[in-house]
Amino acid sequence: MILAGCLSFVLIHAQEYMYEIGGMGGVASYMGDVNKTAPFKGLNPAGGVVFRYNANFRIALKADLAWAKISGSTEGLENVFPERAQASFERNVFEMGGQFEFNFFPYSDKYAYLNTKRFSPYLLVGLGATVAPGNASTFAGLNLPVGIGVKYKLKNRLNLGCELSVRKLFGDGLDVTDESNRILNNPYGISGSVMKNRDWYSTLTFSVTWDFGLRNCQCNSKDGLLF
Repeated sequence: MILAGCLSFVLIHAQEYMYEIGGMGGVASYMGDVNKTAPFKGLNPAGGVVFRYNANFRIALKADLAWAKISGSTEGLENVFPERAQASFERNVFEMGGQFEFNFFPYSDKYAYLNTKRFSPYLLVGLGATVAPGNASTFAGLNLPVGIGVKYKLKNRLNLGCELSVRKLFGDGLDVTDESNRILNNPYGISGSVMKNRDWYSTLTFSVTWDFGLRNCQCNSKDGLLF
């Protein structure tokens, strides 16, 4: 009965540790009015901290606090801006958000009888908030992150990760920092919508996280619960 109770607990919760915490670093890029098609043009540094709650082998909930630098320029563009205007921008972006992750394989370096793997690709989707201070104009708004990644359990409690994600912004002012580049805000005067005339930025990051928060195995016995 004790073994059956422990096995049931593992099957339901399916993680030895509940939480992960760590850091991430990589590169970021911008897509908008001065970069419509090249997702990795103008790479800049990015970094942050990450916290993850592992609900089970397949599902995790992640929170992050991140910083990135983005930049763009009309120089060399095939599209001609109105009145042949030239403009550029560079700014820091700060983000706080949460994502839902789905692992393709049951992720763990233990419980081999449950076909767990210490390596797994995953998908993510979530919601976040972006703030980008500027010289004369500060951008603030929600973002919708979507992405893919891989995670690898190097050894007990130590995880390595690589993640590529894009942030869809609900606004078109990310590339406007002051009056000198005001032309970047909808330069052609085309009416926008939620999916049109909005800015994006993407990140490619590598992370190292540490597991903590050991789960207690609550097993049933004739004398009650054993911990």
